[in-house]
Amino acid sequence: MTVADRTLVLVVEDEPQIRRLLRTSLGANGFAIIEATNGKAALETLVRERPEIILLDLGLPDMDGLAIIGTLRSSGDKTPIVVLSSRGEEATKVEALDLGADDYVTKPFGVAELIARLRTSLRHRVQAEGGEPVFESGNLRIDLVHRRVTLSGSDVKLSPKEYDILRLLALHAGKVLTHKFIMAELWGANADVQYLRIYVRQLRAKIEAHPESPEHIITETGVGYRLK
Repeated sequence: MTVADRTLVLVVEDEPQIRRLLRTSLGANGFAIIEATNGKAALETLVRERPEIILLDLGLPDMDGLAIIGTLRSSGDKTPIVVLSSRGEEATKVEALDLGADDYVTKPFGVAELIARLRTSLRHRVQAEGGEPVFESGNLRIDLVHRRVTLSGSDVKLSPKEYDILRLLALHAGKVLTHKFIMAELWGANADVQYLRIYVRQLRAKIEAHPESPEHIITETGVGYRLK
């Protein structure tokens, strides 16, 4: 595989040992790596190299990674951003995702899980840029034009609100959507999160083989949901 065949990822990380691990593990899984050790270098590299995805640490020496997310999204840059940080607080995760990060992985991390998250975020970018208006994952198929949901080829009957939730997740497939974002989109800013939890539970009962161990709608505890 040549460099041209690989997915270019910008790794923004100031810890040398983490960069070495990422360089080896991502390189072995089809990624080409460019590195930046601080926020200023990251923003300059982004403009110069145009990576396909960004893997971003929040604790950088010159600026907070949250500020980088805000800067990129306010400028209209839609490059997928996966946060890789030792900050595991739910409030930080929610803030990063609300600012526009696509996903959030907490250190220490498993390489296989990180790579899966990167690939899912890349798939989301393709869909967001005007891919086919049909989402497919395993035995689940969502036709966003005809409002048709099938599971292993059989129609799934959803209530209007259940479909609206699934549609929103499909439009942002791979991206963690916070409770706040989903509720604001579907109910309004002052809605009770309990409504969302009830509908997600009902939705899982219809599209998951094992609702207690979902394969499609994944819970990010205390943060929100994402569609794999």
